[in-house]
Amino acid sequence: MVLRLPLPGSSDERSAFDLLQRSFVPMFTRLFADPSLPRTVVVVPSLTLAQDELAKIDGVIHYEERMLGLLLLLRMPGARVVYVSSLPIHPDIVSYHLDLMPDVADARSRLHMISLGDSSLRPLTEKMLDRPDVMTRVRTAVDDPGSAHVSCFVATAAELSLAVQLGLPIYAPDPSLWRFGTKSEARRLFRRAGIAVPDGFEDVWSANGIVEALETLRRRPAARAVVKLDDGFSGEGNAVIDLRGEEPILDLADRLEFESRSESWEAYRRKLARTGAVVEEWLEGEEVRSPSVQCRIDPTGRAAVISTHDQMLGGPHGQVFMGCRFPSDCAYRPGITRAALDIAKALAGEGVVGRFGVDFVVVRRGPVWDVYGLEINLRKGGTTLPFMMLDFLARGAYDAGGGEYHIPGGETRAYVASDNVVSDTYRGMAPADAVGAVQHLAFDRGRRSGVVLHLLGALPGHGKLGLTAIAADAEAAQDLFDRAVAALDAAAGVRGITAL
Repeated sequence: MVLRLPLPGSSDERSAFDLLQRSFVPMFTRLFADPSLPRTVVVVPSLTLAQDELAKIDGVIHYEERMLGLLLLLRMPGARVVYVSSLPIHPDIVSYHLDLMPDVADARSRLHMISLGDSSLRPLTEKMLDRPDVMTRVRTAVDDPGSAHVSCFVATAAELSLAVQLGLPIYAPDPSLWRFGTKSEARRLFRRAGIAVPDGFEDVWSANGIVEALETLRRRPAARAVVKLDDGFSGEGNAVIDLRGEEPILDLADRLEFESRSESWEAYRRKLARTGAVVEEWLEGEEVRSPSVQCRIDPTGRAAVISTHDQMLGGPHGQVFMGCRFPSDCAYRPGITRAALDIAKALAGEGVVGRFGVDFVVVRRGPVWDVYGLEINLRKGGTTLPFMMLDFLARGAYDAGGGEYHIPGGETRAYVASDNVVSDTYRGMAPADAVGAVQHLAFDRGRRSGVVLHLLGALPGHGKLGLTAIAADAEAAQDLFDRAVAALDAAAGVRGITAL
């Protein structure tokens, strides 16, 4: 029998998707109230984002491994996980994640790994849609579609088509609401919620528009400004300009300082015409920090703050996401929590579902920290995996009132995490080498603390991996993180690995 599916982008496809998403509400209510009930999660870690920006990330194909933390859903006795990836994930990496659970054999029996054997940088979702054989394998692996959903990194039109062709809802924002993930729309939403934003302009589409915005900011006056592509992520689409002095801004190619070292003005101008940008004042103060808040809106429309982080930033002007610390500083934690919850409730009112992040800048002026909204990342992000690992492994609960995570008995847990533990000396290391190097620091289920590794597939070819260090408080977590990096450095040195 031939499976008849609606055409991508058609009204029939849209109607089918809406029906699937409505069916998710009673499914969620039933399944999430009882962890013992059977359910299947199809994990599709596709980075369906701007490909020219993704290409700047070293080892980006291996970022599909960042959602391997969802394998810990297998701790629920009735759960099945179907994990799809472009390339086969090394068995040692899969075993490492399964070994974090008490009953490894049982968990493994409920895991289905499906690989496409495709190393191209096209988004995984698009590859799947072009492969009927893969789609059939995924459908076959789902025992009961009435108790299954898709978990994806980001939801676009491609993920909508995937959901319809699989006949499964997605736990992610409706792709038709993508505009709330742009920097221009986020600024408008912040203002409507009564949250301050840096002085600036939305919806700038040309070089002339940038110049006009910059000259206006200079007159107000602003010492520096930042231009951000509307759909940029992790700071890679940002450019900074110094506005001090009186000479007119004539040639942006000479004046803009790009956060990405591989960016050029000609390429940036083409992206600007395609996506638009915002132009904002660069905020100054006695102290400036960049916290973020992770929120979740469940399929019933209930909004909640689930974590706060201080972002660890790098790049020429400190705008590229490198890692995070949980929880954020208590000095401004209540302020960013309140602001993020207001944004989450506003998004829930628009119909948004799933996890997302809200980025802020906080500026200390005397004893007061002023809070400014920056952007909304309407997807999973760099703070999603580490908090997921904390929650799955420590088996405690986040106290939204105090902004701390408590394990049974009342102790707190904090962590330091990064996707960018990088060294040329790590090139050539196998995943097992890294796991062995930090074995004495590995997460201990009894103590509910220790080190967890991820992004291990990028290690041999790129000298890069991710690391989350979980401990009782921020200081202990940083010490554990530093000791783990030192152990990796020592192991690389002992093996005599040299830079390629």
